[in-house]
Amino acid sequence: MIRTTLQLATALCLAIGASTALAHGDDAKKKPGAATVRKEQKAWGIAGDAKAVTRTIEIRMDDTMRFTPDLIEVREGETIRLVHRNKGKLRHEFVLGTKKELDEHAALMVKFPTMEHDEPYMAHVAPGKRGEIVWTFNRAGEFDFACLIAGHYQAGMVGKVRVLAASSAEMIEGEVRKVDKAAKKITLKHGEIKSLDMPPMTMVFQVKDASLLDGLIPGDKLQFAVEKSATGHVVTQIRRSP
Repeated sequence: MIRTTLQLATALCLAIGASTALAHGDDAKKKPGAATVRKEQKAWGIAGDAKAVTRTIEIRMDDTMRFTPDLIEVREGETIRLVHRNKGKLRHEFVLGTKKELDEHAALMVKFPTMEHDEPYMAHVAPGKRGEIVWTFNRAGEFDFACLIAGHYQAGMVGKVRVLAASSAEMIEGEVRKVDKAAKKITLKHGEIKSLDMPPMTMVFQVKDASLLDGLIPGDKLQFAVEKSATGHVVTQIRRSP
């Protein structure tokens, strides 16, 4: 009988058993604010400060050896709170990095399943629990994330982070219809937003910072950049038209 990759991975996980449970370090030590986070510039960014967080992205883990979503997009310079929820019955983890580094680390985890690491770009999450990291993506490019527990990585428990260059934001023509600074919202009649596959329409947007709304009144013409987040569509830049 041919065994699937997932079946082989599950068998390997069960065989390793308790020795894998603390791989990369016990998640009980990873409570937010429990200790000062060591900041070291990596190719994929640097540990961020909670007070600088601009938005939160939730990533679910489960025993099908998949992340949901397995692709996230952020803007260069953003500080993101990544919340990880383990919906399975096995321990899982989330590790940011380049594919080369993750490949090398995963190979070591198979060879030395009891080795422990505790880095600010890792979250180790027990079954039914949650973990989080705060990360500043200050380098544009495509990077990877994965669960490196032996068998999980080999079964395809991986994902990608696309960090869009700050200068590459699509600017859309718009007209202000309503401003609600207290709620950090603006209603805009706008043209096509190609990056979101959105046709021209009038809709309510959240704004990244209430200060973007200073001085705006209904009827003002402007250009704006918008991105999709876990909570909706967020305006990140506004340029007043002459």
